[in-house]
Formats: sequence, C-alpha cells, structure tokens
Amino acid sequence: MINSTQVSYFILSAYFDTGVFKYVFFMIVMFLYMLIVGSNLLLIVVICMNRSLHEPMYLFLCRLFVNELFGSAGLFPFLLLQILSDIHTVSAPLCFLQIYCVHCYAGVEYFNLAVMSYDRYLAICYPLQYNTRMTNNKIATLIALTWFFPCFAMVVLLSMTSPLQLCGNTIYKVYCDTHSVVKLFCSDIKAINVYGLIATFTTIFGPLTLILYSYVRIFRVCFSGCKQTRQKAVSTCTPHLASLLHFSVGGCFEILQSRFNMNTLPNVLRIFLSLYFLTCPPLFKPCTVWPESVQNTCHI
Repeated sequence: MINSTQVSYFILSAYFDTGVFKYVFFMIVMFLYMLIVGSNLLLIVVICMNRSLHEPMYLFLCRLFVNELFGSAGLFPFLLLQILSDIHTVSAPLCFLQIYCVHCYAGVEYFNLAVMSYDRYLAICYPLQYNTRMTNNKIATLIALTWFFPCFAMVVLLSMTSPLQLCGNTIYKVYCDTHSVVKLFCSDIKAINVYGLIATFTTIFGPLTLILYSYVRIFRVCFSGCKQTRQKAVSTCTPHLASLLHFSVGGCFEILQSRFNMNTLPNVLRIFLSLYFLTCPPLFKPCTVWPESVQNTCHI
C-alpha cells in the first residue's frame, strides 16, 4: 500500500495520442474557453455598469455568470496544458485543488438556480410584496449561502480524504474528480461514503426541492390567473428551467460516467460525456438565462 502522503502525482489515463492533431484540439478548446470567458464577462460588466439592472434577478444572474467563470477556470487552463503535454500527469496538490474547484462549481450552481427560482416565485406569486420580501439584506444572505455551504462541504471532504491510504495513482479521466480518487483508497471509506451521500443530498436534492416547490406555486398562479400572467410567467421561467435541465443532464452524464463501467463506449464519447457539464452550460447559459428584452438590447 502507498501512503497518501507519498503520492506526489496522479496519472490521467483517459488521454490518447492525437499526434499533430493535438494543436487543432488545443485551438478548439482555447476558442471555447475564450468564448466562455468573453460572453460571461461581458454580461457581468453590463449588469455592473447599467444601474437599471441593479435588481435582485440580475444580481443573481451576475452571480451565476461569476460561477461559470470560476468553474471554467478550474478546468480549461489545466485541460489546455494536458492537450499539449506528452506525459499526462498532475501533481497531488493540483489534483485536489481541481477537485475542490469543480465540485464547488457544481454545488454553487444548484444553490444559485434554487435561489433564482425562489426569486421568481416571489415576483410572480407576490408581486405587490416583492420589494419588502426581497430586501438587500436577504439578497446578500442568499448569495453568501450559495457560496458558503458547497465550499465548506468540499473543505470537510478533502480534509477527510487527506490522511487515507492509496493503492494506486491512476485516474481514468481527463481531469481529477472525487469519485476517481476515492476508488484508489485502500483503507475504510465508510465515513467518506456516508458524508458524501449527505453532502450530495443536501447540495442537489435540497435545491431541487426548493425549485420544485417554487414552480408548483408558480404554475398554480398561472393556471388561476389571466393570459397576461401566464405569458409573463412563461417568459420569465422558461430560460431558468432550460438552464436547470441543461446543467442537470450534464450532471447525470458525469454521474453515469463515474459510477458505471463505460468501457464499451468509444473513448472520445466518454471524454465528451465527462466534460459536458463543465463546458456546455458555461458556453450556452449566457444565451439561455438572459432575459429576452436585454438580449435584444445588447444584441447577444
């Protein structure tokens, strides 16, 4: 057995030799990263510079775009270096740092989508009381909570895994993730599994429960309201639901990739499925969650 303190690097075995085409892949990934950074950063600047957009809905949107930049920064620079490298290894500290960034990004995303659904629930179900219910202090508290719990949960998880023993250092992915590293542990991991289930339930099913409750109330108001109310609810909620579905599908791909044997699938397809929730949502979300009226104004 290899003690975890003796492991100085991990081997990423999902990469394959692409020859001279690695430079083509590098340019494609670089273009996608620049597009993600440019589109999300542009919308953050628009919100910050336009005082008419300093409202709760846009503040939560801004928070969503910031998280996309955070998640992308945890993957793309690392991915670009690995594409050009002939030896696909990563140091243990950098591997755990990437695990922290990737899983914090996923947790914060769900929490922020839940907060946005709650905001729209108040706006549609209690329009006259919206300003008194969604105060500045409440907005600041909600934003702080979306950051605090996922990041704190990952700090606890990484502190639990650091003293454990490893039986190997080969990860069958193109980046580091918790499940791939946990499978390398030789010692008893019951405590980690229990904590992981609790953290996953709280991070995923907790926000999904709030989202479900919010939309049940929203749909109830829509069915009992006039045509104008239904149209407003549809135009307000459809982009948010599309974003939630997009991210959830990507998350399901990652769970299936990690928990089940996918060796029968082509290697390229497995890589795409594992990268989907880290690349596609940050790329398309600026177009799907941004209100249509502002899209037309900004020509985005």
